[in-house]
Amino acid sequence: MLTYKDALDYIYGFTDYEKQTAFQYTSERFDLGRVVRLLGLLDNPHHRFRSIHVAGTKGKGSTSAMLASILRAAGYRVGLYTSPHLHTFRERIRLDGEIISEGSVATLTERLQPLVAQVPDLTTFEVITVLACEYFAENAADLVVLEVGLGGRLDATNVVTPLVAVITPISFDHVQYLGHTLTAIATEKAGIIKPGVPVVSAPQPAEALTVIEAVCLERGAPLTVVDRAWTWRSEEATPEGQTFSARPTGGTWNTYRLPLLGNHQLGNAATALTTVDVLRGLGIDIPSDAVVNGLANVHWPGRLEVMGRHPWVVVDGAHNGDSAQKLAAALPALFPYRRMILVYGALAGHSVPDMLAALLPVADEVILTRVGNPRGVDPATLLVEVQARGRQAECVAPVGAALERALRIASAEDLVCVTGSLYVVADARVAWYRHVGEPEPPTDP
Repeated sequence: MLTYKDALDYIYGFTDYEKQTAFQYTSERFDLGRVVRLLGLLDNPHHRFRSIHVAGTKGKGSTSAMLASILRAAGYRVGLYTSPHLHTFRERIRLDGEIISEGSVATLTERLQPLVAQVPDLTTFEVITVLACEYFAENAADLVVLEVGLGGRLDATNVVTPLVAVITPISFDHVQYLGHTLTAIATEKAGIIKPGVPVVSAPQPAEALTVIEAVCLERGAPLTVVDRAWTWRSEEATPEGQTFSARPTGGTWNTYRLPLLGNHQLGNAATALTTVDVLRGLGIDIPSDAVVNGLANVHWPGRLEVMGRHPWVVVDGAHNGDSAQKLAAALPALFPYRRMILVYGALAGHSVPDMLAALLPVADEVILTRVGNPRGVDPATLLVEVQARGRQAECVAPVGAALERALRIASAEDLVCVTGSLYVVADARVAWYRHVGEPEPPTDP
């Protein structure tokens, strides 16, 4: 009988691209045939639930969380599959808002082992994806929201034929794998579009939208573009959350409460609202009060999350230039502070120059750190990039020590912002809970 730790050791024993700094993003290396074969050995669990498939560069996790929360409020048994996790592997697989148990991970992994042995060259993410599908199927999920891991076309989740495919905002990220133009990146994301399956696209740069429109036309997939279908406006934003109004074209205004911060989350919410309309058109009953309650109760930590006050302590998983720009704009709009102390760490493969270009102008002090992941960039390397922009910074690692340093130099009127990736945020959250003496979130052995 496997233990939970045994199961994790087994799963992470395969090729894990989340921890690799360089690899080839090709159809040979990311072969969906492997996933299809393994699912077939399990009697195709992905055919036993209806799904919503979500791709994009930014906002796909938040949008997925909103959709899952809305569908739960509507009374459905809802699965949610996301990556990466913040603190424990179990966060990746949720059913009705609850993370998968250690026992279920162990039991399912033991069931998979003899079947996995029949499919050579599987990767960690492929095994996790199949495990998640089996979990949702055996627990009779009505609807499952599946977030794409990397890209879309070659992603292990792309074996489903969903009720609707959702594409959140596309920007530059993972360019060494997905391409150095928005056209190339959008082509990979649009790979989730299936013949005849409705598509919802968030507002996109013209170059990306052109690709999505062309693929939808080619595959006969009805396309709804969010900012053509809905209008929305901010009503009030505070550190506790925000209120916004939205209406479909030709419809009436409704007011919604959202606990997630940042103006960009309103676009994600509008994408969720548009997707709800498409699902209703497919016969999925989603009452209006479920939409209101689902948005009001969505939980998605690590995204412009307020950890403390006096000083403000804010963590955010921004990891490309576009998300860093949104973070830089959100901080002064939401929080009154005297100085901003930036704690920054990055992973190899993320656009450090673009992020620093957005964050350094709004930072008064800079502390560079290193995340506890094999892809973590050395703070000395980050320092070279900072100095090239005429700034100085301290190098303090690991992330917990960097946060403690920031808190020592911060006054009660300052703001400490920890960002650079979700891995940085995860380390900072654990360090914060230790700092204030509160129970730490569940972590893996």
